[in-house]
Amino acid sequence: MKPLRIAPIAILACALALSACANTVRGVGRDVKSTANAVEDTVENP
Repeated sequence: MKPLRIAPIAILACALALSACANTVRGVGRDVKSTANAVEDTVENP
């Protein structure tokens, strides 16, 4: 009986962890893009 109670909790925990990772990766992508734009602006307008 115990595995039947643990399985839904484990599935929910995995789903939450995966959604958190997606948000983090998206945020890192924005940061990298922002940094690239800043470097490009600095090079073009010293």
